[in-house]
Amino acid sequence: MGLFDALRDFSLLTWLREEKQSRRLILLIVFIALLLDNMLLTVVVPIIPSYLYSVDDEAAQSVQNHSMSPLSPSGTFQSIVSLYDNTTHLTGLSPQMSTASPMTPAPTSVTPPQNKSDCPKADDQLLNENVKVGLLFASKATVQLITNPFIGPLTNRIGYQIPMFAGFCIMFVSTLMFAFSSSYTLLFLARSLQGVGSSCSSVAGMGMLASVYSDDEERGNAIGIALGGLAMGVLVGPPFGSVMYEFVGKTAPFLILAVLAVLDGALQLFVLQPSKVEPESQKGTSLITLMKDPYILIAAGSICFANMAIAMLEPALPIWMMETMCPRKWQLGVAFVPASISYLIGTNIFAVLAHKMGRWLCSLIGMLLVGISIICVPLAKDIYGLIVPNFGVGFAIGMVDSSMMPIMGYLVDLRHVSVYGSVYAIADVAFCMGFAFGPSAGGVIARSIGFPWLMTIIGVVDILFAPLCFLLRNPPANEEKMPTRLTQSTTFKLNEEIFKVFNKNKEINNKKDK
Repeated sequence: MGLFDALRDFSLLTWLREEKQSRRLILLIVFIALLLDNMLLTVVVPIIPSYLYSVDDEAAQSVQNHSMSPLSPSGTFQSIVSLYDNTTHLTGLSPQMSTASPMTPAPTSVTPPQNKSDCPKADDQLLNENVKVGLLFASKATVQLITNPFIGPLTNRIGYQIPMFAGFCIMFVSTLMFAFSSSYTLLFLARSLQGVGSSCSSVAGMGMLASVYSDDEERGNAIGIALGGLAMGVLVGPPFGSVMYEFVGKTAPFLILAVLAVLDGALQLFVLQPSKVEPESQKGTSLITLMKDPYILIAAGSICFANMAIAMLEPALPIWMMETMCPRKWQLGVAFVPASISYLIGTNIFAVLAHKMGRWLCSLIGMLLVGISIICVPLAKDIYGLIVPNFGVGFAIGMVDSSMMPIMGYLVDLRHVSVYGSVYAIADVAFCMGFAFGPSAGGVIARSIGFPWLMTIIGVVDILFAPLCFLLRNPPANEEKMPTRLTQSTTFKLNEEIFKVFNKNKEINNKKDK
């Protein structure tokens, strides 16, 4: 009984019980979900290119060795040079016919083997990795892109809790598949399955935050904090994956993520109670209508093209580094740390600052900075030369995401029905389009015309798109919603006047009593 009493008095459980319906606890759940989702998203960035190259290289070496040592016909001999004692063994099909003589082999240049995963040859095999890795990375975003249009309306019908918990379950299975898969096909399947889980978690999580934080400024701050979880996942994922892969092995980082996912699932089960169906009180605007809104499309386009820059960079940069810099395995992931740190800084700073300076201006500056920074990436000669451009890329994307995510909810409040599942499905679709088209097309472009031209193309696209953000400076309200908004504003002002009159009467009565 003493153990149960201690658990009952444990401060964490008491806090969870008291804060069960708190907005802060819901924000914590969304923060952790985005953190784990994006850790799994980015932990594979340094692992997969090196792992697939080593697997393909071993397969190619075994085929080459097999082709160089065919079975000799009966009555003929093969000479096998032993590098151990410098003798030549003559072997035939019959064990009795094998002899060994100290024949001096033909002079050959024997070089010590190098670490192929650290310093591979810049051959066709390495160039082909651009396409394979790009398609694998893009599979998650492609599946998420297909799933999002169904998850958004689903949250309007059954609430946010069940899709959120379903996302955790799918993510857990995907993480285990990554841990124990050794073939390209199974890794591709695990990455695709992650897309379904990410769709459930991100759409339901953002919609839940938008519904519980109804004030525009508070919503911007909350979404900025949630994006901080995304940023931390992006920050921790690559170095965590590369260091664990280098010193422990491929399986270890995914097993650790699986354990963390179980803890997050337990928290969701306790707080959200995902067995309850809680539909929205009013019918939301249809997905098609929202997609026809030009202002929503501009905001979605900003999210898409800004994130497409880092999406193209993720699969192509490690391979370009392997071609030009001969890095260690752990350096392939550490190269992304400046972008991750700056994204975390950008989302936290501009979650508050963007509301004051104007979210349209923050996004416009961010798009220009993304374009300039991404063009400067190929100018680096070593890993240290990547610090400044990668920092600029991450910081600028943080500016765009922390501005455009809240403005999506604001546009729904201003121009449509205030139900947020579908609009954040569109935001997630835009995000996924960047991460679907970016790696798949980026791998092909990098193979055809080179990595520097790939960075130049996406940089110019971001710079050209930036002026469209000016149209979000003062979007007009929907005429049908104007009376409602005016009524709410008038009611608020009337309540303020009544409160002032009440206080004045109270002061007069107090003076009379004295």
